[in-house]
Amino acid sequence: MRVLAISGSLRHDSNNTALLRALREEAPEGIEVDICQGLKVMPPYDQDDDVVPGPEPVEAFRELVRDSDAVFFATPEYNSSVPGALKNALDWASRPLATNAFRNKPVAVIGSSAGAFGGVWAAAELRKVLGAMGARVTEAELSVGHATEKFDDAGHLADDDVRADLRAALDTLVAAVLDRAAAA
Repeated sequence: MRVLAISGSLRHDSNNTALLRALREEAPEGIEVDICQGLKVMPPYDQDDDVVPGPEPVEAFRELVRDSDAVFFATPEYNSSVPGALKNALDWASRPLATNAFRNKPVAVIGSSAGAFGGVWAAAELRKVLGAMGARVTEAELSVGHATEKFDDAGHLADDDVRADLRAALDTLVAAVLDRAAAA
């Protein structure tokens, strides 16, 4: 099973990207977690450029999503919402609505932030956007507040409770993929 992991942060030392690296470490055998690196090169969404085929970075992103069994998001919170680069990528990927790459795709959303609430508003906004796109948003939830305190100096997740919660979120996503396969 292939899970595409997408961080909403472009920052090199992002806590959300570090959470996705920890998710990859926690993945059981048979579950491959690939971390997407393409958000930074996406052009701003412009309906005039929304043609087939679309810009190369857009088509590459859409293909990554299509080739994955599920998508796992980790997002920071910018101004109480989803970071612009992530929203931009989703705007591209949502086209055309009826057949977009996320249609019926199982997804999980978690968040982290330096503040106490762990990006809960951004995660809620992201779930709303993904649902509007037709993704199968799972019940997986994890909000990591005071995220900078959860990692060691090398950027490795050092909090066993967060690690266990990551595994639980991944288990929820995997169950959704298996349920979808059984229903097909």
